[in-house]
Amino acid sequence: MYMKLPKSFYNWTSILGASIAVLTFFLIVFFFVISVIFNQGSSYMGLITYIVLPSLLVLGMILIPIGMLIQIRNKNKQIFLIEGKKWPKVDLNDQHHRNAFTLFVVVSFLFLFFTSIGSYEAFRYSESVPFCGTLCHNVMEPEYVTYQNSAHAKVACVECHVGEGADWYMRSKLSGLYQVYAVTTNNYPKPIPTPVANLRPARETCEECHWPQKFYPKRMHTRRHYLTDEKNTEWQIKQVMNIGSDHESKHYTEGIHWHINPNVKVEFKSTDDKNEFIQWVKYTNIKTGEEHVFEDQMMPPDSAFFADSKTHTMDCMDCHNRPSHRYLSPPKYIDDAISNESVDVKIPYIKLASMEALKDVYSTNDSADYFIQKKVTDFYQENHPEVLTSFDKEIAKSIEGIKLAYHENTFPKMNARWDAYPNHQGHKESQGCFRCHDDNHTTSDGRVISKDCNLCHSIVMEGRTDSLQYAVTGKSLEFKHPVDIGTQWKDYSCVDCHAYLYP
Repeated sequence: MYMKLPKSFYNWTSILGASIAVLTFFLIVFFFVISVIFNQGSSYMGLITYIVLPSLLVLGMILIPIGMLIQIRNKNKQIFLIEGKKWPKVDLNDQHHRNAFTLFVVVSFLFLFFTSIGSYEAFRYSESVPFCGTLCHNVMEPEYVTYQNSAHAKVACVECHVGEGADWYMRSKLSGLYQVYAVTTNNYPKPIPTPVANLRPARETCEECHWPQKFYPKRMHTRRHYLTDEKNTEWQIKQVMNIGSDHESKHYTEGIHWHINPNVKVEFKSTDDKNEFIQWVKYTNIKTGEEHVFEDQMMPPDSAFFADSKTHTMDCMDCHNRPSHRYLSPPKYIDDAISNESVDVKIPYIKLASMEALKDVYSTNDSADYFIQKKVTDFYQENHPEVLTSFDKEIAKSIEGIKLAYHENTFPKMNARWDAYPNHQGHKESQGCFRCHDDNHTTSDGRVISKDCNLCHSIVMEGRTDSLQYAVTGKSLEFKHPVDIGTQWKDYSCVDCHAYLYP
């Protein structure tokens, strides 16, 4: 049976709305088939399929009744003037009314059905890693690249940045509105600041997998360094990390994870956004009520400090502040590149040549590629031309390895690199542990937050590969600096030298 549309439909506004709705509907189906069945597409296709096109579809659907109402109002203006505005009358005995009502019900059902599917897909897409990491490519490139090389590469961004619950979901979406505005207007800081003050508490995110009740025993950690001499001499150090207690019955009453003991509360105050300088620490034993307040004797807190600072209860993120977005320094990522053989250790002075090429700040990726190649080549031409002749292919391959390592850890467009995002899990290139454990935080009765290395780790092996030293069982070695600097490493913090070596 031929179904004739109501006369009120035949106006340019309704026809335009219907055209937009029909066209966008078929485009949504087309892109959906491509992405789901043929497994093709990108983050931008997802944006168009689940957000842009559905918005146009809704716009088209809204224009249809608007046009019809305008048409009805124009034809019945005199009725409205006499009787006042009334709701439209629906008479299903009238063929035209019945056709319109049937069409409305069918279209509404289809619209709601596909809207439910589209809404779910839009939600799922907006929670996906490609949406978070690649949609705003320039802005999020540093986070996305480092995330892919992290231990959490299989954990979706929202699992940590949003977590469960409607309240934090709404907060993230409202925050996202400002972020969209900032990216659209190119009005955002470079680098993007880490939102330490706005992070969801670690107990609601990290502890979904790393719950405190789980026992974390001691762990062996091996690190390889390469010196800047002719042979790129390998220096190894193996440490037992005192993460937990020796025996599981003691749970987390000892070791590094003592800080998350539920019977202990550690609070601190800091006035800087990154919590790099902690001048006040309070220890509370919840079971006994014992309390101790430690103040930094090098920078004693004054009345202005207490007025500007906020009390923060220590949690996982205060040490593990770069769990998924680590930016390694040049010495570290070149050591790793040599270890994984993307940079050839057999090339004389390759570690030194790499460091010479990476000691400057580059404004773009292209300039970095150009100058890395030029400086490594110039280093050998000026100092060791015989090496350039003998290892020409190996040097060319190693230069590519240096570039790759650089691009995985340094992002000139966003000014994102290791010193912009200090890692508190350690103490070599940022204060890290030494923010509190520096022998300078003391109580009024003489208690000290110790700087003793063995509180956190015990060295069981260190040295050059041809002359390794091993600790006697149950004992630990004293740290020995790879380059002989006497006892200066005891008098200063590692960061005093290592934080200023490279950009």
